[in-house]
Amino acid sequence: MSEEIQPSMDYNLDADSELRFEVEDKNAKVYVTLISGFAEMFGTELVKKKKYEFVMGAKVAIFTYHGCVLHLAGKTEVSYISKETPMIQYLNCHAALEQMRVVAEEKDERGPVVMVVGPMDVGKSTLCRILLNYAVRLGRRPLYADTDVGQGSLSIPGTIGTILVERPASIEEGVSQTAPLIYHFGHKTPSGNSVLYKAVISKMAEVTLESMNENKRTKHSGIIINTCGWVKGDGYANLVHTAQAFEVNAIFVLDQERLYNELLRDIPSFVRVVLLPKSGGVVERSKDLRVENRDLRIKEYFYGHKTPLYPFSFEVKFVDLKLYKIGAPPLPDSCMPLGMKAEDNKTKLVAVTPNLGLTHHILAVSFAEFTEEDVIGTNVLGFVCVTHVDMERQSVMILSPQPRPLPNTLLLYSELQFMDSHA
Repeated sequence: MSEEIQPSMDYNLDADSELRFEVEDKNAKVYVTLISGFAEMFGTELVKKKKYEFVMGAKVAIFTYHGCVLHLAGKTEVSYISKETPMIQYLNCHAALEQMRVVAEEKDERGPVVMVVGPMDVGKSTLCRILLNYAVRLGRRPLYADTDVGQGSLSIPGTIGTILVERPASIEEGVSQTAPLIYHFGHKTPSGNSVLYKAVISKMAEVTLESMNENKRTKHSGIIINTCGWVKGDGYANLVHTAQAFEVNAIFVLDQERLYNELLRDIPSFVRVVLLPKSGGVVERSKDLRVENRDLRIKEYFYGHKTPLYPFSFEVKFVDLKLYKIGAPPLPDSCMPLGMKAEDNKTKLVAVTPNLGLTHHILAVSFAEFTEEDVIGTNVLGFVCVTHVDMERQSVMILSPQPRPLPNTLLLYSELQFMDSHA
């Protein structure tokens, strides 16, 4: 049977335009090669004559300031050239941040701490990536804080994290995930436990701001913060809390005037709030696609992306599991003595008895050694997945990136699940 010939085409781009394409077919592989001129993808420069590969889920915009010729081969859902792009405005934002860094260097102060906000699917992660890439191309070493627990880029869903960015993101794999500082939250949206979310944000902000003082280049380079797409009600309150916790001095609002005006009203006047357009290439992701993306992130954690990883599977007895979850169900006031209010249990550590319901759940391996320790404020070592629960043997089967035994530390329950199709 002859192999299907994939479409192949050269695109001539004028200055200040971009080639956009999407890959939706599970089996499709799309290749892009820069033939001549200069081009970049989300702030990372393409190397001439090098073939870049993109697979299912890729939503790509390759921009050129000077004009270029790109060769595109493979089956895309859509591919076109656009001259309507906000890249010049994004470049101006980078230039403003760079001016703040220069002033920070002269005065030996903290560089710009900027938060990127907006509703779902407006390109927040993309703008963060562009700003980070432009900064490192100038020799800066900014910190990147990702507070999006549902679609974050630093670890598996249900977590937030910070990483030091020292080199431009890879065209094919994105921001380097070497040695990030990751905190467990355990829900796929902040609404799962808003009190806990704010507490974890506060702790991560404290540690991140402290770490800036250890290195002058990082201190002057500042922080770029990505946020969730939940911008109303409690979601808005979370954004304001994040801005206060990180002591931001600039906020970039993507594509929503209402949010922009609310922040102008509620944020101190010394914080610069800037309204920016979203890119026309940004598309809305369906609920199913978001679920698929979350599953893919977890799968990549255990099995790798392009370089395959080989996780371990082993049995752990119930008696050896120090399993807890953060947040207990609230006690109704009717259960309390007259005149007393039930205390807030949202950040309380509760022991979990292993049962069949634990199957497929992700567990975070905490650095905290004792339950008395501040578990919320302690970053995690990694993650394991419960693939099977055997009530007769009083044991669970664990999928783990590391061989047995499990570290003698706490395991924190997450509502996120992973069906291991490799098993």
